Amino acid sequence: MKLPIVLLSQVIAMASAVPLAGLEQSYDYVIVGGGTAGCVLANRLTEDADVRVLLLEAGGDKTTDPVVLTPGLVAGVYGKDEYDWNFESVPQSTLHNRIINQARGKMLGGSSGINFMMLVYPSKASIDAWAAVGNPNWDYEALKPYIKKFATVDVPSANTKDICHITYNNDTVAYGNGPVHASFGEGYGITNEGWYKTFESLDLLSKTDQRDGEALGAFQNGNSIDPATKTRAFSAVAYLTAEVRARENLKILTNAHVNKVLFDTTGSEPVATGVEINVNGTVSQVSANLEVILSAGALQSPQILELSGVGSTEILSQHSIPVVVENPAVGEGMQDHPIVCQSFEVNEGTPSGDILRDPAVVEALMAMYTADRSGPMGQLTISCAYTPLVNKTGVVSNECVQDLFAGRDFSNPARAAVRDIVANPNEATFQYILFPTQVHIADHPESMATHLIPREPENFLSILTVLNSPFSRGSVHIASSDPKAAPVWDPKYNDDDLDLELFARGVQFVENLVAPDTALGKLVNQSGRRLPQLKGDDLETAKEIVRQRMISVFHVSGSCAMRPREEGGVVNERLQVYGAKNLRVVDASIFPVEPSGNIQSVVYSVAERAADLIKEDRAAGKV
Repeated sequence: MKLPIVLLSQVIAMASAVPLAGLEQSYDYVIVGGGTAGCVLANRLTEDADVRVLLLEAGGDKTTDPVVLTPGLVAGVYGKDEYDWNFESVPQSTLHNRIINQARGKMLGGSSGINFMMLVYPSKASIDAWAAVGNPNWDYEALKPYIKKFATVDVPSANTKDICHITYNNDTVAYGNGPVHASFGEGYGITNEGWYKTFESLDLLSKTDQRDGEALGAFQNGNSIDPATKTRAFSAVAYLTAEVRARENLKILTNAHVNKVLFDTTGSEPVATGVEINVNGTVSQVSANLEVILSAGALQSPQILELSGVGSTEILSQHSIPVVVENPAVGEGMQDHPIVCQSFEVNEGTPSGDILRDPAVVEALMAMYTADRSGPMGQLTISCAYTPLVNKTGVVSNECVQDLFAGRDFSNPARAAVRDIVANPNEATFQYILFPTQVHIADHPESMATHLIPREPENFLSILTVLNSPFSRGSVHIASSDPKAAPVWDPKYNDDDLDLELFARGVQFVENLVAPDTALGKLVNQSGRRLPQLKGDDLETAKEIVRQRMISVFHVSGSCAMRPREEGGVVNERLQVYGAKNLRVVDASIFPVEPSGNIQSVVYSVAERAADLIKEDRAAGKV
C-alpha cells in the first residue's frame, strides 16, 4: 500500500524527531502564537478544566521586563531580536521605492507588548462592513459584547476631562470588567488643550463616546496602561495571570518556533492533527486532539499555512511544498493603515518629547518613575481625532466625494463597503494623531526606532494622518521552505491611486490645524522647520508629502480573510480554514475589512468571540 506523499513525509518527519521534554504527546487544542489573540484563547479555553491547551510562542516571556512594562520606554523594544520580529517590506514604487518597517511583537503578548498602547475603538460602520462582504453573523452588534468584555476602562480625572475637553464620555455605563486595565492618566498639557481647541474651532470636537461605535471629531483615547501600577497592560500580563498559569490544563511553551501544521490526508478532506516545532534546534511534534489554532498574526499565520501546504499551488510549487489545500487567497488581500508623519518645530516653552534626547533627562524621569511611578514615563499624552473626508477647505462636500468615485469600479463587495464608509459624512475617513516628538523617515529604516529617535536639534511635535479605510490591497507570502526565513511582505501602498487622492486631501487639512490663528498653531514656530520642509497647500505638493512621509502604523490585517471562499476567503464565519478540518485562524489576518482606528481593541474582541465559538463547537460535537 502506498501512502499519500503528504502523509508519508509526515511519518518520516515524526520518526526522525526528538521527543521534547516537558510536553505531553497530545493536547486538545494547540494554539500557535502566544500574541494578543493567543493569550486570550489560552485563558478562555482553559476555563473548562476538562480541556487541555498548549500555547506555543516563538519569542520569550517578557511579562516582568521593565523595558516592556514601562510605557515611556516603548522605543527601546524596536529592532531588538528579543522583542521585535522587525519585518520589512519590499521597496514601494509609489513611495519613492522606500522600504517600510513592520514591527511585530516577538514575545508572549505579541504586538500588544510593543505597541503604543492606544486604546481606540472601531466604528459601527467599519465592523458592519464585515457583514456586508459575506459574514452576516459578524456585524457590530454581534461583536459589541466582546468589545466591552476584554477591558476594564478607568474613568478620566476631572483635570484630564477639563484639559482634553471630555464632555462626551458616558461614565454612567460600565465599559467592561475585563482583564486588560486601561486608563486615561494625567500629564496632558497645553499641546493637548491646543489640539482640542483647534478642532472645536473647526466644529470637529467629538460629541459622542467613540466606545459606542459612533464618533466624529477630536477625542481623548484611553491607553492600555494599568492605572494602579502605571505599567503596560498587555495580553500576556492581563490574560496569563499567575492564577491562569497555575491551571493544570494549560501548558505554555516559549521560544518554540512552529515549522508547520501536520495533516492526515487519508480521508476526503485533510485533517489538522498537530504541529511540528523547533525548540533550540530540537524538532518535535505535538498532536492536537481537537484543533490547531493559528494566532501568529497577519504576517505569520499565512506564512505557516503556506509552509504547511495550504495556499496557492503556484507559490507552493516554487518551494517544493506539497499542496494539501489549494487556496490562492492565502496571504492575499492584505490591508494596513498607512500613516503620513509631518513634524513641526515648536516655540520655545512648548513641551516636546524631544527633550528625551538628553540621557540626563531620561535618567531623572526614570528615577521618578522607579521611586513612586510618578512622571511621564508611566503615561502617554497622545491625542486623537476622527474626521470625514476633509481637505484645505474643511469637510469635503458630497458632490466632491462623488466626483472622486466617478468612473471607478466598485463591483467587488469589499471595495463597495470601503466606498460607503468614505462617502458617509458621519464616518471617519481619517484618524489624526497628535504625537509629542519629531518623526524621521528613512529610505530603509533599521527598525521602528529609526523613526522615533530625535535627530534634529530643535524641538518638534508631529501630526500624523491615518487613512482608516484604504482601497489598496497587498500580500504576504513565503520566501522559501525555511520556516525561519522572513516572509515577503508587499503592502502595495497607494497601489489603488484613490488612496493617494484621499491622503493628499487629508494632508492638506493639516495646514488648517497648524495655521497661525489656531490654538495649536500658536504653539508652533511659524517660521521654524518642518519635516518635510513642504507645505501641503496644493494637491500635488500634498501628494509629494505622502510619497516622502508615509509609513505603516502597524495595523496589518486581512491576509487570511473571513469571506466566502469563492470571493477570496480563507476562513469561514467560525474562523475555520476552508478545505481542512480542525484548523482555525484567530488574529487580525481574518479581518475582511480594516476597522477604523488602532486595531488592538478589535483583535481582543475577535479573540474573545472566537473562544466562545470554539467552546460552542466543542459542546455541539462539531470538532
